[in-house]
Amino acid sequence: MRKFLITLAILVGIIAAVSATWIFGARQLSLFIDRYRTIETASARINSITYEGSGTGGIFRVNDLALSLNDTSGPSPTIGSTKDNQLALAAGGKVFAFGPPRSEAENLAAVPPAGDDAFIEIRRSVLSWPTPFDFNFMTGHSPSWKRHIYYRLLWKKTSGAKLEMLWRYEQYFYPANGWGSGFMTKEGSTGLVEVQIRP
Repeated sequence: MRKFLITLAILVGIIAAVSATWIFGARQLSLFIDRYRTIETASARINSITYEGSGTGGIFRVNDLALSLNDTSGPSPTIGSTKDNQLALAAGGKVFAFGPPRSEAENLAAVPPAGDDAFIEIRRSVLSWPTPFDFNFMTGHSPSWKRHIYYRLLWKKTSGAKLEMLWRYEQYFYPANGWGSGFMTKEGSTGLVEVQIRP
């Protein structure tokens, strides 16, 4: 009997340890897996871009998506006009020209020039993680699961120049409503996480 109780206690301890690791470490595991694989949920050709800001920060609109450039922990590209009157983004000492700007009120806008390949992809994490200790005292509704959602901009010019931008946000799952908006933020982890201009 004593041997059985010791075995049972060890088994309960292992289950508790695994559960705690899953609850508190699954988010980091999900991020690790996302480096190698995510699941595409939508893809669309870019018809227009609009920049709402003063050169740094602000909102970068891709079709109908409003993507933030305000997170201070990630890349900080600048957006403006070049000497030859092109709407452009600069990051890491390189400049990528989108095309001739169109004035929309106080904002800068452009459409992909003929021959450019410009797409926006929406992808999500393979692994979601449980959130049993999240409480919302304002509404009483708390998510039971979370996952990351990614917005990936790919723009290739006829010259061979290529821009890739990646935003990461959190998406919440509510038992009564399913998966919610894919624009929830977490300080130091979400927002614009990558900008690459090649060559």
